[in-house]
Amino acid sequence: MSFWENMMGFFWSDISIPLLVMVSCLAVLLAKFRREDRPSLVNTVSFFVICLFGQFVSAVLHALDHLRAADVTHEVFVIGAGIAVIRLWGLLVFRTVLPAVKLNLPRITEDIFVIIAYVAWFMVRMRYAGLDLGSILATSAMITAVLAFAMQDTLGNILGGLALQLDNSIEVGDWIKVDDISGRVVDIRWRSTLVETRNWETVVFPNSQLMKNKFLVLGRRTDQPVQLRRWVWFSVGLDVAPTRVVGVVEASVQQTEIANVAKNPVPSCILMDMDSKGYARYALRYWLTDLVLDDPTDAILRWHIMTALQRAGIKLAVEEHSVHLTKENEKYDEAMRQREVKLRIKTLRRVELFSQLNEAECRGLAERLRYSPFAKGNIITRQGDERSQWLYIVINGEAEVYVDLPNGKRRTVRTLGHGDFFGEMGLMTGAPRSASVIAKTDVECYRIDKDVVEELLQARPGIAEEISHILVTRRAELDVALQNMDATGAHKDLSQQRIEILATIKRFFSLG
Repeated sequence: MSFWENMMGFFWSDISIPLLVMVSCLAVLLAKFRREDRPSLVNTVSFFVICLFGQFVSAVLHALDHLRAADVTHEVFVIGAGIAVIRLWGLLVFRTVLPAVKLNLPRITEDIFVIIAYVAWFMVRMRYAGLDLGSILATSAMITAVLAFAMQDTLGNILGGLALQLDNSIEVGDWIKVDDISGRVVDIRWRSTLVETRNWETVVFPNSQLMKNKFLVLGRRTDQPVQLRRWVWFSVGLDVAPTRVVGVVEASVQQTEIANVAKNPVPSCILMDMDSKGYARYALRYWLTDLVLDDPTDAILRWHIMTALQRAGIKLAVEEHSVHLTKENEKYDEAMRQREVKLRIKTLRRVELFSQLNEAECRGLAERLRYSPFAKGNIITRQGDERSQWLYIVINGEAEVYVDLPNGKRRTVRTLGHGDFFGEMGLMTGAPRSASVIAKTDVECYRIDKDVVEELLQARPGIAEEISHILVTRRAELDVALQNMDATGAHKDLSQQRIEILATIKRFFSLG
């Protein structure tokens, strides 16, 4: 037999081609479906190629009549190639096939099965090489006992990891809190559990520490979605009735779609404490649905609370200091007030309803406007509401006008911006709101109440007729938007409508 035939006879066998085909197929599938595991895949395939080369070297030694060295080298690299094949099958089964059928097992389960397969493959090859398995097992047991005594802490961590996985104490994706550290579990390994915090830190907890000590699993409750109760604190003076504060805050938050705030249980506001400084301490309690966004959601709710209290004329409590005012301070404050009044007059001049007012009337109205801010998502007015007898003028931000149709759908009518106004029909006639208005962004408005307009109309009733013309035109425009009618069909009988609206205005404000 020639040197080449002797070498290839030792190196090549009947299973060589099926083995190469199998490894190639496994590598292609994993490269396609497990892109994130490509570094591990490359290392495993490289190790397999090295083992093939080692088997080729053993075949060369065999052809050179170094039989003992050839046998040992061949067996070592056959075991290595088998380990590589087992690793590839483990990646395919546990990271591709099982997740595809919605069976996501912990990574530690994959490690256990792969290691058992490694040990079984090693035992089979040792038995095939002619070694007695009984003596191997006896020796292994003695070595295991020595290692167990020397590695008590490591084994404690390993067993702790197994226990955590088997009883589902924590799972990958859970949010846990250990002492003052909270974060999301990203991996449970043999020795430790990795937790990523919101500060982009990865904390490594030994599994034995989690088994021996108390830790909190945040947001988890049996048969309930993952959500965590949060508290947003604020203070208001004791001169404001708690029922009023609670009502204002709850009405604002519960009627608004706020991202990451659960609808069930509903957010609630409660009086928590009263101190000697004259403050009442309140808390808005809500349930957070995305535990990553805790502080940003708290900030949004603080803004909703602040705008709701401002609209209601309720001031947040601040620490009091003794301040000595000087005449210069008074002059400055008066200058700022006059500047604000001028801006309000300029805003009122853009509103058709008040275009006929003289300078004195416009200034008097400007001084009685109420600043009303709204947070994004707040319902400013609601369709069908009969109690909102006031008008809003948008001075900053955008609001959306929409109607709820009988079929349950919502139709957007228009978008309001700087200088636009709405609510004129409710203010002037007491009619229910014909549409809803929601804040698309943070919105700042001026609000005009009924009593302000009533004083104006009592002083000059002739304004009512001009206002009735504007109301009829605005109503016709809304009808066109809602019914998709042409202008001719929508504006028929406007004279009759104007007469009716004028009569309603006079009756509503008790004009003669």
